[in-house]
Amino acid sequence: MSLVGAVVFGGLAAARGAAPELPALLLVGAVGLVLALVDLACLRLPDRLVALAAIAGGLGLTGAAPAAGAGRLLPALAGAATAFAGYVLLALLPGSRLGFGDVKLATALGLPLGWLGWPTLALGLLLPHLLNGVVVLALLAARKVRRDTALPLGPAILAGAWLAVLFA
Repeated sequence: MSLVGAVVFGGLAAARGAAPELPALLLVGAVGLVLALVDLACLRLPDRLVALAAIAGGLGLTGAAPAAGAGRLLPALAGAATAFAGYVLLALLPGSRLGFGDVKLATALGLPLGWLGWPTLALGLLLPHLLNGVVVLALLAARKVRRDTALPLGPAILAGAWLAVLFA
């Protein structure tokens, strides 16, 4: 796990340098690592941890606003609202296996993704589904899971957001 943490934190630091939002991204990344482990272990994203990620991101970005420009907070909030709306629609589709923990996590990650801009937000919302699709296909091909096997989406949501930040 320490190697994964080093890759996550090192990637964020390399991608964002001395940007004022880096501390917020690192805080969200730290909580995200715990969330990924919990989701992999028990297929749940605890509300308290997701809330901690949202609070860490929100307070961190609010603290970064004076250096980056207070106008950056509005796109961050719009990013969270967009992520929420998109994931709620996906969760409400017939036969959807998307849980509301995933919706809440996507909303929390929409804050920093929106802060970084609409292209980053769009990439961060699309990549999790592509990543998860590849994983599911590989697991199906290896006969490790069946079509009705419940699999966590939280790690893919977190990885997709992380990759979007790296490419921002």
